[in-house]
Amino acid sequence: MSAVPDEETEAVVAAGAAEPPFVLALDVGTSGVRAAFYDSRAREVCGTAARAARAFCTTADGGSEADAEESVEAVARLMDEALARAPSEVSARAASLVVSCFWHSLVGVSTAGRALTPVYGWADTRAAAQARALGREFDERETHARTGCRFHPSYWPAKLLWLREERPRLWRESARWVSFGELLTERLCGAARASVSMASGTGLFDQRALGWDAPLVAALGLRPEQLPPLARRGETLALAGEFAARWPALGGARVFPSVADGAANNVGEGCTSRSRVALMVGTSGAMRVAYEGGPPARLDPGLWCYRVDERRALTGGALSDGGGLYAWMKETLAVAGGAEELERSVAALAPDAHGLTVLPFWSGERSTGWHGSAAGALLGLRAHTRPAEIMRAALEAVAYRFARVAGALEEHAPGAEVRASGGALRASRTWTQIIADVLGRPVRLSRVREASSRGAVLLALEATGAIQNVSDLDAPPGATVEPDPARHAVYRRGLERQQKLYDLLIDNPQLV
Repeated sequence: MSAVPDEETEAVVAAGAAEPPFVLALDVGTSGVRAAFYDSRAREVCGTAARAARAFCTTADGGSEADAEESVEAVARLMDEALARAPSEVSARAASLVVSCFWHSLVGVSTAGRALTPVYGWADTRAAAQARALGREFDERETHARTGCRFHPSYWPAKLLWLREERPRLWRESARWVSFGELLTERLCGAARASVSMASGTGLFDQRALGWDAPLVAALGLRPEQLPPLARRGETLALAGEFAARWPALGGARVFPSVADGAANNVGEGCTSRSRVALMVGTSGAMRVAYEGGPPARLDPGLWCYRVDERRALTGGALSDGGGLYAWMKETLAVAGGAEELERSVAALAPDAHGLTVLPFWSGERSTGWHGSAAGALLGLRAHTRPAEIMRAALEAVAYRFARVAGALEEHAPGAEVRASGGALRASRTWTQIIADVLGRPVRLSRVREASSRGAVLLALEATGAIQNVSDLDAPPGATVEPDPARHAVYRRGLERQQKLYDLLIDNPQLV
């Protein structure tokens, strides 16, 4: 396998060369939180970045949750660190605070705004039965066309129905339902506001009317006031209460409602037209195309449609297993010599030469089949099978699922350039080559250090009029990984074999 050239991330700018005013950006993910200052050209200010790892707790019955109040305090502590790191001339001239936050979470809160439930994450599959029940009760094609979302345990309708049936006390006591992004805004500013991008990923949002979906809201037994108010375009808040006193340097800063990390990632990567598709491998994985305009007239059942904001739609597919599966494999296989030795061994193997077929659904399936109760499978093990072969098979398997998403996306972004980002791909250049070979398309590596943070900054700069359009400050292109036609042909057979196993084990109503 040919080596992928090393690629430096986009250089940060020194504080003395940075252009004020400054923006403090928070990126709140499911596996970590990061904070850094950016200047008015969306460049990270050197030395201001702080990060902390975090994790959701998983349960044997498919749960994925985190303590809501502890999560808020973890973000606050990271802001403490970022402010301490920043030169006074930067922190004192901070005009805005922006947040990119993970999509699809759900929290029940009291009338006073206290979290009564954990943060239920997108990987929580306990509502799989409720998702199937919704599919029987409603015309899913009509709902999908309206909300952009299938009935699936990652979205709010199934989660809320599960809570009503399985956690009736929490259902009764929760006065309002928010995502973690709105909970954080309420803590910081004393008021909850949902951005269009965050609301659009709930499964309860009408993508064309740009409001909560009345038929589903009523069917779930909710009142409109139990959902967060939608922020107006350009609406901002201010720090209040204990946090205003805790961070006096941000006293005059405008606080923007949280934007969804996936939407911000496209913006930060410069993928805001049909000519570019963003491929991201973080804990999960996604392929997305963003463009100015409304939802597509026809949406493939394997895809979703959300919003970047009021003026931009976002269409794509998401995999529940990406970098999380890669990390699980590294930890579980525990190869002597560590991750570097495992990476070298994986790179040395020929494509699809291991005799293994993997269904990478450790956390259930989203795109393209949307089987929430799906589980992972590994077929073809023999006594001579080695850890590197299992890892290689898993990386190829995830790439096969990306190929399915790419095929469905082609009508929305024909012939588009693929731009790839994410910590998992930076950790395994071998995986980037595998993806290019499976897709049979060149893959342009990212040079952006933190695309979601940068995207949130760009959206704020556009909203305040500092720039006319987020595309005015394009992302710097990185090196291109070219596909190998011979390997692509091999992988086409591997994809067909995986699909046969999928049809047998996953896409079978008697077995799901």
